[in-house]
Amino acid sequence: MQHRVAAFYQFAALPDFRKLREPLRAICTDLKLKGSVLLAHEGINGTLAGSAEAISELVEELQRGVLFGGRLDNLELKFSQASTMPFQRLKIRLKKEIVTLGDAGADPTHQVGIYVDPTDWNDLIATPDTLVIDTRNAFEVAMGAFAGALDPGIKSFGEFKDFAARNLDPAKHRRVAMFCTGGIRCEKASAYLLSRGFAEVYHLKGGILKYLEGVPEAESRWRGECFVFDDRVALGHGLRESRMEHQSDE
Repeated sequence: MQHRVAAFYQFAALPDFRKLREPLRAICTDLKLKGSVLLAHEGINGTLAGSAEAISELVEELQRGVLFGGRLDNLELKFSQASTMPFQRLKIRLKKEIVTLGDAGADPTHQVGIYVDPTDWNDLIATPDTLVIDTRNAFEVAMGAFAGALDPGIKSFGEFKDFAARNLDPAKHRRVAMFCTGGIRCEKASAYLLSRGFAEVYHLKGGILKYLEGVPEAESRWRGECFVFDDRVALGHGLRESRMEHQSDE
């Protein structure tokens, strides 16, 4: 049986996020979905798998249902397939942030970098004087990356601030382009750099997954595999499964 996998997030004001947890759990349980969802004051971030029909019902509920009341009307969504269920159970967690950076000034609902469509990404990163930065963890970068991108060498996204303080200068790096797996980390990183005085900051909309989904392999500047945090381990062009042997302490 093929399972459909939905990866989604949106930065949106959810002051009632604690009250949303159990109703959302009930919806996912009823739809027999597995995976994980993070809820925080700043929004939602999740990856869930199940039947195609169940995933469609979930997306409808998130975007137009009563529970979120239309607050997730700009949900970033990516779909892929899994030959077996890639998650062991369902987890709905309450967090301080839906992606942890630890800086209150990095608020994508207030300011965010320029979104770059995957079809325009190759041209941007080939532009002279553009610093291309991979915002993912070192073990993810080791599995695959865009040719020529800078690896920050971080163990967790929370270390990105220290990397930026040591290595990035708004006077020197006038054009910065960032990417990550699904878009959420580089979206927050772009908000952080803008809050620190960087003027021209771009990020890949939908992340590597959206790029691999839509850009033909013959035109791709991606090299290697893209690590995903589920039992599939990694995905390649066309979001094809690649069960590589890999261990991490994510």
